[in-house]
This record gives sequence, C-alpha cells and structure tokens, in this order.
Amino acid sequence: MRTLQTDDTPAAMKLCAAEGWNQTANDWNFLIADPRNICIAAVCAKEIIATTTAINYSGQLAWIGMVLVNKVYRGKGISKLMLNHVFKKLESFPSVKLDATAHGQQVYKKFGFRDEYHIARMVNTTAKKIAIPDTDVLPEQIGSEHIPGIIALDEVVFGVNRAPLIEMLIKTYPHKAWVLVRDSRITGFALGRNGSKYHHIGPVTASAPSDAGILMLHALDKLNGQPVVVDVLCDKEELMHSLTAIGFSTQRHFTRMYKTENPFPGTCSRLYAICGPEFG
Repeated sequence: MRTLQTDDTPAAMKLCAAEGWNQTANDWNFLIADPRNICIAAVCAKEIIATTTAINYSGQLAWIGMVLVNKVYRGKGISKLMLNHVFKKLESFPSVKLDATAHGQQVYKKFGFRDEYHIARMVNTTAKKIAIPDTDVLPEQIGSEHIPGIIALDEVVFGVNRAPLIEMLIKTYPHKAWVLVRDSRITGFALGRNGSKYHHIGPVTASAPSDAGILMLHALDKLNGQPVVVDVLCDKEELMHSLTAIGFSTQRHFTRMYKTENPFPGTCSRLYAICGPEFG
C-alpha cells in the first residue's frame, strides 16, 4: 500500500470506469491534492489494483469513500486490509462516516458501523423541460457574497464544516450553483458537478419541502435533455415523488453509517440530497 499521487488519477479513473461509477478526474484530484486527506492505493506488479480515501472535514469527521478493488483481485481480503489501515490512521478522529451500498453495509457493520438513514439514487437519462411553478422567490446563481452563508448553513445541516468542498463546487461549477434568499437570509441552496456519466445535483439543503422542490426544479431546468443523477434522502417522499413524475427512477440505495458514535449528526430534516457517497 502507498499514498495516492496526482499522477495516479488515470489509474484511479480506470477502476471507476470498470465499475460504471460517475466520478471525474477533477473529483480524484480534489481528494488527492489535499494533504489532510488519506488517499491510499494497493499496488501489485506496479499496477494500482485498489483504492480507499478518507476526507478530513475540519479534523472532526473523516469521510470514507472510493473503496474500489479490481475484479481480478477480489476475494483476497484487500479491501479489509486497506480499511483496517485507514481506520488505524483515523483513531484520533471523533467521528467516521460513509455511505454504504447494500453489500457494503454488511461489511461495515463488522467494523462497528451503525445505520443512520437511507438514501435513494435516482437517475434520469434525458431530463425533460420542466415547468417551474409560480413562487414568491426564485433561486439565483450563487455569488461570492453568498459563499460564507452557504458554508455556515451546510455546517449546520451536514454536521461539520466542509468549506473546501463547498468552495470547490461553487467555483468549479458556478452554473450549477443556486441559492434561495428570503428576507436577506439564505434558506436553501443546490450545488452540482459534472460526472463521467451523469450530471450530479447535490447537496440540496432547504428549510421546507417546497423550497427544496423549487431549487431542484431550477437546477434541472438548466440540464434539459441531459442525464442527471440525484441522491435523495428516503424520508423526503415529496421530492422523490416529484422526481418520479418527471421521469426519474430509483437505481439503487445507500445507507449512511457512522462508526461507533455519531457526535455530529447535523440537521438531516433540512437535507434533501447529498453531495454523493464519495463526499457525503
């Protein structure tokens, strides 16, 4: 095992492509470039055969993601070896979390992880033109003046500060970044990013289901005719029904899990769609 370097991004992307995952080189570069993150590779005969990452969110929460193993090398205990290595490095962290697939959920339970809530991955291969309902306030494109307030709101909702991620999403994908302001106060936002297969919308945070719907429809309106993926919390039934009505279908589910304790639960009642299982 060794630390992933930026030169390893093509090899990491190859592993993603083999699984049909949606990450881009930009996603990998963001993870690898920050020395506070833990990004490791398993190498055999000079070939990267597996990866695991752990994002350091403000020294409070470590977010596990990108657990990939080349199909040829599965069943040999490589992922268990890598996870044990990462968890040992994270012993000083107050909290460790991840979003697990149905198969991964059973694996992570053996490491002491517990279920927090469930998430549905909803996809639409050709987002249709959407009629945005009349509303007293429309989302506006995020400007630099909004960023501190959005970071603060995300911290309340997600549970810890993740300013580098929020800033990267807004600055890299400004035309996918929307904010809802009522009475000079930010009440919600929707961010997005490019993917190798789908445009990804999330995170989406709002103070009410109606505002979440407005933000989501506005974000989708800018992606007319293009494939889109959204990871929606399963208790947000109104939003899920709205997405189903315009052609989205549920592809699979994730379970948000925490290791041993959950000192930073955030305010999930205001979280409608996550940033993705690699980022939380």
